Amino acid sequence: MAEALDAATGSTGPSARPGLRSANHLTKELPRGNAMKQLIALLLLATLSLPALCQQVDVRGTRVWTSPDQTRLVVDVSGPVTHRVAPLQNPDRLMIDIADARLVGKLPHVDSADPLLLRLRAGSPDGRGLRLVLDLKQQVRAKSFLMPPNERYGHRLIVDLLPKDGPRPILAGNGTGISPGAALRDLIIAIDAGHGGEDPGAIGPGGTLEKDVTLAIARRVAELVRATAGMRAVMIRDGDYYVGLRERARLAHDEQADLFLSIHADAFHDARVSGASVYTLSSHGATSEAAQWLAEHENRADRIGGIDFKDPDDDLNRVLFELAVNGAMEHSQYAAEQMLAKLGSVGPLHHPGIQQARFVVLKSPDVPSMLIETAFISNPNDEKRLCDPAHQERIARAIYEGIKAYFALHPLPGTHLAAGGAPRHHRIHRGDTLVGIARRYDVSVHSLQTVNSLDSDRIRVGDVLTIPES
Repeated sequence: MAEALDAATGSTGPSARPGLRSANHLTKELPRGNAMKQLIALLLLATLSLPALCQQVDVRGTRVWTSPDQTRLVVDVSGPVTHRVAPLQNPDRLMIDIADARLVGKLPHVDSADPLLLRLRAGSPDGRGLRLVLDLKQQVRAKSFLMPPNERYGHRLIVDLLPKDGPRPILAGNGTGISPGAALRDLIIAIDAGHGGEDPGAIGPGGTLEKDVTLAIARRVAELVRATAGMRAVMIRDGDYYVGLRERARLAHDEQADLFLSIHADAFHDARVSGASVYTLSSHGATSEAAQWLAEHENRADRIGGIDFKDPDDDLNRVLFELAVNGAMEHSQYAAEQMLAKLGSVGPLHHPGIQQARFVVLKSPDVPSMLIETAFISNPNDEKRLCDPAHQERIARAIYEGIKAYFALHPLPGTHLAAGGAPRHHRIHRGDTLVGIARRYDVSVHSLQTVNSLDSDRIRVGDVLTIPES
């Protein structure tokens, strides 16, 4: 046994290395009863500590999320990693070297519609580290950072890809804004589907993901807004990708939105809790235990979605001061009252009054904002209703009616609706026909063709038709 220990340390006998005593010498100096225990302890220490020094990190898998302004690669790893990112050209590629790592999962298939990423490849040039190669469709700017474990995921390496020279994409709207120089404008409604991408949100007892429900309802609300003359819808998230909480509020501000709606279907620790709720930003504490719990839960979303926390945080007092100056908090309350009344016509309410809490997503300095909990996905009955397209339609229509009710009571000067009229528009969706559109707006097919310079009945999905007076 002493010879084995000598071999492990690189020696061939007691005198092979000056100043290093052999295991045999050690045993002679110890009492006979302890000699074997000490030797076993030395062996265990050698066998446990040496491999730990060269333990490879497992790359358990990767995921790709595509949003309008970036592509995100998420690499799940078993522990902290050291990595290097380097761009390559001719052809355009991005190389990610992860030291002391091995791939144990599978690489994902990349959607052919992704504007930046073509495919993923992996290899190990030195036999120790892992190299991921991203074949690109164009040159990109890359930002990478590590995320520590949270309540849903373990360690993650996140790499965000953005077009190197391209302009920032415009958010998904309905394309029916008024022409430059016109005196009147459309009302702009920012519709935010909660969670998305890395962050599934709450998960119902039947496995329903909150991010899927919120996107389905948000899209339907947007359709109703877009079909209304004098209104324009802006989708903050229109796909399965994550947008940071402060980024959502900033996007609504940048689009000069007149109202911001964040749609959710959250969970609570008590599965019996059910019903819809409406929340506005609080300058103090929460109005109930549920409001406090939900705010804390929602504000943790960036830890799951993957946000670089080196970005500076907003100062709450400064934001609230700006909100007070601009009257946004007051009008948030007015709009929330109308919204709660309309949601109450669809189903039971969790609370009869407007709730308040410190939701990060509601901190837009000059846009009336509210967070709508359509139901509690943690309640089995609520979850079942949320999965029903017909119920999703009822919720969306109630939200739409709440929007109209608020602006009817508080019309904004300079908008078509406040002026009592607006040119009507219709964005063509899949399944639309010219005859069907004419019937919907009570106009003739001929007048539709004349106003829109159409020489046939053929129309294209995505085009916007001007609707003539009936």
